Amino acid sequence: MASGLTAAKQQLRNLMKQKLSAVTSDSVSAQSRKIFERLQDFQPYVDAQRISIYLSMPSGEVQTDAIVRHALSSGKQVYVPFLHKSALEQPDSPTRVMDMVRLRDLQDYEGLKPDRWGIPSLDPSTIHCRQRILGDTNSDSSDVAGLDLMLLPGVAFDLDDLGVVRRLGHGKGFYDFFMNRYFTKFATLDSTVRPILFIGLALREQLLPGAHGEEIPMGPFDRRLHGLVLGDGRVTESPQDFKTSPGEPGGRDARNDS
Repeated sequence: MASGLTAAKQQLRNLMKQKLSAVTSDSVSAQSRKIFERLQDFQPYVDAQRISIYLSMPSGEVQTDAIVRHALSSGKQVYVPFLHKSALEQPDSPTRVMDMVRLRDLQDYEGLKPDRWGIPSLDPSTIHCRQRILGDTNSDSSDVAGLDLMLLPGVAFDLDDLGVVRRLGHGKGFYDFFMNRYFTKFATLDSTVRPILFIGLALREQLLPGAHGEEIPMGPFDRRLHGLVLGDGRVTESPQDFKTSPGEPGGRDARNDS
């Protein structure tokens, strides 16, 4: 069954890669601007003080440079992805995992160097002195305050029968594994951590129409999202009774799952 799920996901990724290759850079730029403009009056973004934002590839996905700059200029604490070798001891844990690491300020962001995919990346030698959301298993570098909002990339998105947003990633599982670890950590803390919201950012072409049998294949550890902001300015939000909880890896409240 797992191999069938993996194959179905990869088939959809291949189809989306072909589809996205036809999207012009001008269209990506225009849609990214529309999303940026929409976020500025999107209440979850306005209210968020601690926000995670992915740093975008040069093409094929929503560009986030303007969002990062705006968030930093607005006084928000901005965390960006950092991949590192896993120190986890579970036998099924991946060799590399993702954490969210804080940018100090706009100058810090502008000093990031592109990696081999053209994505601005943190210098690994600076990680030890930065705030991190999860941190290492044997360090005190983790942050106990949590995040208010996470803006996620994806290859494709759709809505399930209840209108809940589903996401297909690039296949490495970095985001889903981070989210599951995040809930495991903050479920054990006696604190006033605000519930985190997961919001996807998508080009119009990345939202599946729900026709011709196209839909996002979902496994037991794939997280659903609270909402999606599209390149035409539309916002699709999951139903209000949607709940992402530590106990349900699929991300829906068991009371509403049928």
